[in-house]
Amino acid sequence: MLSGLRVLEIGHFVAAPFCTRLLADQGADVIKIEPKTGDPVRQWGEMVDGKSLWWSMHGRNKRCITLNLKADRARQIVLDLVEHCDVLVENMRPGQLAKLGLSAVSLRAVKPDLVICHISGYGQTGPGRHRAAFGLIGEAVGGLRHLTNHAPGEYDLPPVRVGVSIGDSVAGIYAAYGIMGALWRRDRGEKGEGGLTVDVALTESVLSLMEGMLPEYGALGKIKQPTGGAIATAAPTNAYPTRDKLWILIGANSDGLFTALAKLMARPDLLENPDYVGNAARVRHAKALDADIARWTAKFDSVDLMAMLEEADIPSCKAYTAADCAADEQYRVREMIREVPDPAFGMNVLQAGVVPHIPESPGVIRWAGPDVGAHTDEVLSGVLAISAAEIEALRREGVV
Repeated sequence: MLSGLRVLEIGHFVAAPFCTRLLADQGADVIKIEPKTGDPVRQWGEMVDGKSLWWSMHGRNKRCITLNLKADRARQIVLDLVEHCDVLVENMRPGQLAKLGLSAVSLRAVKPDLVICHISGYGQTGPGRHRAAFGLIGEAVGGLRHLTNHAPGEYDLPPVRVGVSIGDSVAGIYAAYGIMGALWRRDRGEKGEGGLTVDVALTESVLSLMEGMLPEYGALGKIKQPTGGAIATAAPTNAYPTRDKLWILIGANSDGLFTALAKLMARPDLLENPDYVGNAARVRHAKALDADIARWTAKFDSVDLMAMLEEADIPSCKAYTAADCAADEQYRVREMIREVPDPAFGMNVLQAGVVPHIPESPGVIRWAGPDVGAHTDEVLSGVLAISAAEIEALRREGVV
């Protein structure tokens, strides 16, 4: 879908590389610039022969080159590449790119309609713009970490992490969305109009997910609190235990679904209980209702319980592990679980497929995350027409 679009990435860790991976999965030619030591995320997660399985997916579909951005010649190479690109994505501290001689003015001097996407902790403006931040800080300032816990008073452990770099990834998604909007404007704007700047903050990306948190506080002074596995606005919706010590998530929070669940439980009395008539009443008495449901689910093994709930057409599923995801037939049929050849390991590596799914122009995993600098010669010679002798000279000088 994005074939013909060229993106230059000066990114590291998660947010910017996640954004560009989404674009690359849809066909964009992403050129990723790394130092000779590579993106630090290459050292994350489980390793095989010193190579990261995480990187196999995180760096896929990109052409990776090395450049020492502190070298004058390297900065000129970046500007030369920009002339052939539609987008530049970076996630350094605000102002750092300009300190390297790559300010917006310098970049757009060679490519006036370049879309520049900055991803940072707090954004490019404001008193907090220079503060250090990773995804966990974005989750904290955005209000998410406070909510990822059980209800107050249930125990004294700290708020838990979602389990993935959700703050970084959400920022990457917003960045990709902003980039596509900027390109739409560029291609339909007034002739001679300059490129747009996309300014994405980790903190703001997370805050934008917080549903009714701010309206409720602004109007009522109510501070939203964590609710464990439940939903504060609908019931019953929670995770319930099974006889074989697993957890089944059940969402029966409409009147029709609650009726179906009560019938399945052989508990018509639940429907007659005024505490459970209507969603608002069920929310007020959710703790007692959840206890009733939990006593029922605990009588069944997970496989039998899931079959019963599916037969009754009640939204439900066990909490999937990696093994469950890998074996899921729906994922397999829609190619959301793919076996990708990765020469770094001499085998196929399981990876998640491409989202969004575009049937008329499906995204393709062209290659797994490449080695550091794997495409340096290819990009410099193919895009900039630099000769092999010149590239070798750059290598001797420590530029590439």
